[in-house]
Parts: sequence; C-alpha cells; structure tokens
Amino acid sequence: MTKPLIVHGLDLSYFTGKLEAYLRAKGIPYVLREMTTGSFRACARATGVLQMPQVECPDGTWLTDTTLIIRHFEATQPEPRVSPRDAAVRFIAQLIEDFGDESLWRPALYYRWAFADDARLMSTRLARGMLRDVMLPFALRRQLILRRQQGVYLRQDGVTPSTRHAIEHLYFYALTAMEAALENNPFVLGSRPTEADFGLFGSMFRHFFSDPTPAKIMRETAPRTLAWVSRLWALTPASFANATEIVAIPASARPLLRLVAETHLPYMKANADAVAAGAKHVRFTDHAAQFEAPASPYRAWCFDELQSVYAALSAADQATVAAIVPAKAVQRLQSPRHAVAFAPPQLPIISRAKGKPRDRDWR
Repeated sequence: MTKPLIVHGLDLSYFTGKLEAYLRAKGIPYVLREMTTGSFRACARATGVLQMPQVECPDGTWLTDTTLIIRHFEATQPEPRVSPRDAAVRFIAQLIEDFGDESLWRPALYYRWAFADDARLMSTRLARGMLRDVMLPFALRRQLILRRQQGVYLRQDGVTPSTRHAIEHLYFYALTAMEAALENNPFVLGSRPTEADFGLFGSMFRHFFSDPTPAKIMRETAPRTLAWVSRLWALTPASFANATEIVAIPASARPLLRLVAETHLPYMKANADAVAAGAKHVRFTDHAAQFEAPASPYRAWCFDELQSVYAALSAADQATVAAIVPAKAVQRLQSPRHAVAFAPPQLPIISRAKGKPRDRDWR
C-alpha cells in the first residue's frame, strides 16, 4: 500500500488497541482517526455494522472485526508471519485469541466502570473525545456516558455484588497464567508473536495496563506481563521476521489453557446453547458465581468457528492439542454443533448489504 489505512477508533478502545498493535508489528501504515458519535454512524453506513474499530482502505473498500482483519492481512501480506504454520499451534493461538477477545472483555470493562477513579477518568475522556460532537454541556455528556457504560457493561453484563469476586479472580488468574507463559519466552507461545498475543493485548494494554485500578495490580504482581505489553507495542517487522518458527506448544502455556478450559469454553458453549434455543439471556457459572448476561449470536458464531477449526485438524494434530488442553475443553470443542444464523462480513467490504446497520459486540 502506498497510502496508509485509516483506522476509525479511539485510543482508549480495547479492540482499536489490538488492531493497532498488529498493524505496527506488520509494518502496515495507518493513521488513527478518533471517532465521534457522527463518524461512528457514518462508518456503520459504509460497512453495515455498528462497531469499533473500522478500517477505511485507500482503494475505498472497508475492513471490520479485528480477528477477520488479522486473517485478511495474514493471507494478503503474510510476511513476517503472525499466524503459525503448524496447524496445532495455530489452533491454540486462535483459541487463546478468542479467550482474550470474548472472556477478558468482562473484567476489562468491570475495572473501567465499577471503580470510581477509573470511571471518572474514562467518562471524562469519552465526553471530551467521542461525544465532543454532542451539543450538550460537558458535565451532562459525562453523566450520559457514565450511565450508559455502567448500564451496559456492568448491570446488563451480569456484574452484581455476588459476581464481583469471580470477575476479579479472573483477572488475577489471567495475570498469573501470563507470568508463567512469559517466564522463559518473549511472547505467549514462544519466540515470536501469534494471534494469541494480539488477542490478549486488547484488554491487557488499553484496560489493565492503562486504567488506574488494574494497572496498579499489574505493576505490583505481573512484571513480565507489564514488560510484554511494552514489547508488543514496540514490535516492528524487522524485530521478529527472523525469529524461530513455533512448531510445538510450550508447556508454559498450560496455565493459560487451563483458564481457557475452565472459564472461557464453558461460557461460550452455554451462550451457543442459549442462542440455539432462542433465549435472550445466557446463564453460566464461573468461579462459583452465577452469571446472567445477554445471549450473543456473534459469540455463538465464534464458538462454532473454534469447533470447525478443531474438527478440521488431522488426527495427529488433534492428539497434540489434547495432550496440552484439559480434557473438558476437548469435550466441549467436540460437542454437537448448532446451526449458526450469524454471518460475518466478507472482507474487504466493497458495498454493504442494504438495510439498517447491525449492532454487535465491538471486536
């Protein structure tokens, strides 16, 4: 590309941070254009999806959904590779990416909006940033965003006095697992970054590393993770182009995969079952806490994607995965698949489907 991509997003956004880190690592030029409420709607008119970030390409086409965008560039601009060549390692990288995208979302938003200092800081930034085109006094804009975020990402997402401990434990366990994975390796699965790193980076950088309350916890308990965040943000193509290819899943990833098995896949399967049954909410248990949250067709599609990729592995590669992933995780991946009504956009988007833009989890 002779001209840079335009990344429409925010510099405090979970998935904007994930995408920026990937583009920086690949050496793909881009400029970040901070969204307003107006540009958010304008991007949705171009892509058909109310989502952040959205990418405007120099040729007039669009890209959306960070996981799909990474797959797009790994196919069209593969070097230096992020997606492992080894099929079993690639599946594990995608599994961890999905965990970072869809399960660390809850503690990331919890720490941002459930603690007074964090909520005050972020509602101020959003009122002065994304809501700067809303013709209301600053104080009222700040209150509007605070009420909206706490309603959607706390009360609606199952955050109650009885579930707070489980959400906090998930963050502590994630940091502990990250510290183990990074003890002897610069990246989560070894000597070079994979989808696993970028999937974890969204929450770890823009929320846990940056927001006051979780950042203090990271500084005090997870120095390797703290250094990994900076290392990933500083990546250039030259810095890992000649790194050794990852051809085996390291034992140091076991704690992270155990967390995926115990927390992520049970939720994803419960959500897929709820969507298939036509339920509006999904009920699930995590760290002995009972949660109820909106059922997500998008996450049902994500789980089906994991099942599909696992099923396509050779018997030898499935055995490799089963040797390091807990048995209950394999059982869920092998469980009967549901018909999935959700259809992601085909990239690049040349002209969007007619009709009202879809609203879905920002990814």
